Amino acid sequence: MKEGSRSIVSLIDEQPVRPRQWATVLMCGFVMFLDGFDTQSISYMAPHIASEWNLPRAMLGPIFSAALAGLMVGYLLLSPLSDRFGHKRMVVWSTLSFATSTLFCLVASDVTTLMALRFVTGIGLGAATPSAIALTSEYSPKRWRASFVLAIYCGFSLGFVFAGLMAGWMIPAHGWRSLFWIGAAAPLILVPFLIFFLPEAISTLTRPGADRAVAIGQFRRLDPTFRDEDLPPAQPAGPGKAVRKAPLRAIFSQNLRMGTLLLWVVFIINLGTFYAMQSWMPTILTDLGHPTSTVVATTTIFTVGGIVAALIVGPMMDRISPYLALALVYGTGFLFVGAIGLLLDAGAAALLAVSFLSGLCVSGGQKSVIALAAVFYDAEIRSTGIGWALGIGRVGGIGGPLIVGAGLGAGLSPGGVFFLLAIPMLVMAAAMLLLNGRYGQARGKGAARAGGKSACIKAQPPRPR
Repeated sequence: MKEGSRSIVSLIDEQPVRPRQWATVLMCGFVMFLDGFDTQSISYMAPHIASEWNLPRAMLGPIFSAALAGLMVGYLLLSPLSDRFGHKRMVVWSTLSFATSTLFCLVASDVTTLMALRFVTGIGLGAATPSAIALTSEYSPKRWRASFVLAIYCGFSLGFVFAGLMAGWMIPAHGWRSLFWIGAAAPLILVPFLIFFLPEAISTLTRPGADRAVAIGQFRRLDPTFRDEDLPPAQPAGPGKAVRKAPLRAIFSQNLRMGTLLLWVVFIINLGTFYAMQSWMPTILTDLGHPTSTVVATTTIFTVGGIVAALIVGPMMDRISPYLALALVYGTGFLFVGAIGLLLDAGAAALLAVSFLSGLCVSGGQKSVIALAAVFYDAEIRSTGIGWALGIGRVGGIGGPLIVGAGLGAGLSPGGVFFLLAIPMLVMAAAMLLLNGRYGQARGKGAARAGGKSACIKAQPPRPR
């Protein structure tokens, strides 16, 4: 490389955030928002579908589960394709896929057809999430990377909230199919913007065989002062590039194996705790005699706490340590989740306060550990690492509510449920401390390397700590 040329990483890490980077984060956030809207809206449509089609309530379960099964397929099978063929391509095609399948849901006239379409929709939703997160990570400066990933994942939660607002307005006036119209039209409108304005991932533009003219043009749109000599010469494919051929194998390389397994444990426990609390809190509070307004407010503010957490935990992860920040979140979560069990018979104000604080740690922890995965894995395997962590984590999402249900059936008290759910928070805090001990010091603020230098930056010596 010629003297005076810059490393490509300086375009992102050493300059102010540019409008094109903000636009990338915004578009990925919209994809996540639509993902959340589609995931939640079916729960509002289901009772009306059952009434119109004369379905027993038991049939609602398979309708809900079809999309969740598709999500796992998208997370586990399609996310590695994103690392191989490009994150932008996967975001565009997956968004078009779930938009189209949602559109076809409008003409579904039986349960089998609707379940099949919801399964396909879930695949598209599951493929979009890891790619959007990976793309956001590559265009986020390192000093803000966790915060930006947390910000776009808040779009998913906001989509949940928007689905409820739209359901309350649209279904009484226009019927349950109106939510499918919104769920199909919005991503179809977004797709052209993704095609023309969403940049391709830096790791894709700089890999062996990539078109240099396309890469240079892309980087000049990011920074007009970018020069031809700033793009490093393409390296021939060889043994060192095997990570691109087998990203799933790469996340289990000797260097990353321990981290991958610990992340999976945290994803499973965190999703299990989150869905257990979201599923059972309304029932428990109702059975204890709390008014409906208190039940709804307590459950909703739990989710709101997870959104607010992005404003607190993200900067902590970027400026202190992602592992230590999450260890603190989970450690305090142990206290707040347990406190719900002590305050179940208290007034509404106390319940709302402790539910909000628990949401900061449980729902906020769920979002934050996704940001941690985006920091932990290199760009070349980031989509695979995030996708598989999300897919494996679904085991906890399925098992958490079942475990609580079994406990209640065996005579566990309502307070005991929350004491039980508090214990896993300590397990996750311990996992974060183990990750910090293994990767925090050696890797510098948590970034793990799959081996060698990243494809998109110059090799640099490690910074002393």
